[in-house]
Amino acid sequence: MKSVSLLIQNARQLLTLRSDQTGPRTGKHLEDLGMVEDGSVAVSEDKIILVGKTKEVLEQIKIDKRTKVIDARDKVILPGFVDCHTHPVFVNTREDEFEMRIKGKSYQEIAASGGGIKSSVKALRSKSKEELVQLALPRLDRMLSYGTTTIEAKSGYGLSVADEIKMLEVIAKLNRIHPIDLIPTFLGAHEIPEEYKNRRKDYIKLITEKMIPEVAKRKLAVFCDIFCEKGVFDIEESRKILTVAKEHGFKLKLHADQLSPLGGAKLAAELGAVSADHLEFIDDEGIRMMKKAGVIGVLLPGACFGLGLKEYPPAKKMIAKGLPVALATDFNPGSSMTESMPIILSLACLMMKMTPTEAITASTINSAYAVDKTKEVGSIEVGKKADLVIWNVQNYKEIPYHYGVNLINQVIKDGKVIPSPLAGEG
Repeated sequence: MKSVSLLIQNARQLLTLRSDQTGPRTGKHLEDLGMVEDGSVAVSEDKIILVGKTKEVLEQIKIDKRTKVIDARDKVILPGFVDCHTHPVFVNTREDEFEMRIKGKSYQEIAASGGGIKSSVKALRSKSKEELVQLALPRLDRMLSYGTTTIEAKSGYGLSVADEIKMLEVIAKLNRIHPIDLIPTFLGAHEIPEEYKNRRKDYIKLITEKMIPEVAKRKLAVFCDIFCEKGVFDIEESRKILTVAKEHGFKLKLHADQLSPLGGAKLAAELGAVSADHLEFIDDEGIRMMKKAGVIGVLLPGACFGLGLKEYPPAKKMIAKGLPVALATDFNPGSSMTESMPIILSLACLMMKMTPTEAITASTINSAYAVDKTKEVGSIEVGKKADLVIWNVQNYKEIPYHYGVNLINQVIKDGKVIPSPLAGEG
């Protein structure tokens, strides 16, 4: 008999996300939810030790006075969301730009007039590490309250050696003090800063010769990302920066083919990136090359929605062609000001015609693959972290269907029940 610290029992639907397919889920395997009806999960400390039908689990465990028991009758259990593309450390919100876009200004026009990323850079450089930590903490609280238990967190609003290091040190501190697990990404190639606007080659040299070696030396990031786009970093510049990053031991990501068909998806395949993100303008050859190279397509419908764009990533084509896809918020102050993964699932279903099943798989196990953390998170399996979310619904399809509210009953992170003020309504 196994001693347990936490037992969640009697779930109407327990979505384990287990599958016979190894690796990221593709095609029809995106429908593999590994559902157990009348399911239970047994936890010891921070790890899952048993998963299955309630009767079968109860026969194998010992419940004592130290065991916390949660009755999930008429509820649904999912793994915690893995939000695999976020920018959570920033100072100024940019609601004025939101209004400007409504009045007809494009993202590029706002950036050219001094707004956009450059606005966030100016504000971030003026703040201390501790100020940035305090600004980010309530954002992480909101993410957790909506069922997100792991995030990828990018730098990219510093754009100097000192300020990029500062951002990554803030992310490292947040990872130590907040329940959410943060996976750090260096994004010094997010934009050309104002002081280098007429010296872009010098800024690229700064990235490759100063920033990347220093971040690598301090072990402050796992991934290196780049905004590969017209007016930012072109294909050759992106190839140069990412090649240097790879030589320094970073795994690679790209902001690719978001605003134009530049070819970022193909570059991601060429360089063996873990993921290419956005992909609104990916072409058939980009899909083919990414599939062959094992690159995951991270889709960010919140950015399309936040920018008021008509073009969304061709999710159904990607799925039909066997490319693994993941979903993330792209939480940032400029184009996707939301900490809510559930609303991203709704947008994926409504705007990209993904099914609720595909959206859940893309935001859990496939998102875990997009940050190379599948041994720890993304599914409810023995040996993985006890990152679990109990939903006040009787059918998982209600999660994207009933949009704009928090349907979560309880969030469990590392086997600990998050206090109710963070865990939504109910």
